[in-house]
Amino acid sequence: MAVKSPCVELCQFDGKTGLCTGCLRTLAEAREWKKMTDHRRHQIINERARREKKLAGR
Repeated sequence: MAVKSPCVELCQFDGKTGLCTGCLRTLAEAREWKKMTDHRRHQIINERARREKKLAGR
């Protein structure tokens, strides 16, 4: 089964981290999501906690 996009339709990218404040993906990851393998999608989703900390610490 395909991994669902984490997009919450709040596309605002932080200038320092490059992460979307809504889904915590980079712009490149958001653009390429449909072309990624499920393995890569899982990797991105599994990095969510680390990315949240990175965004909070900016």
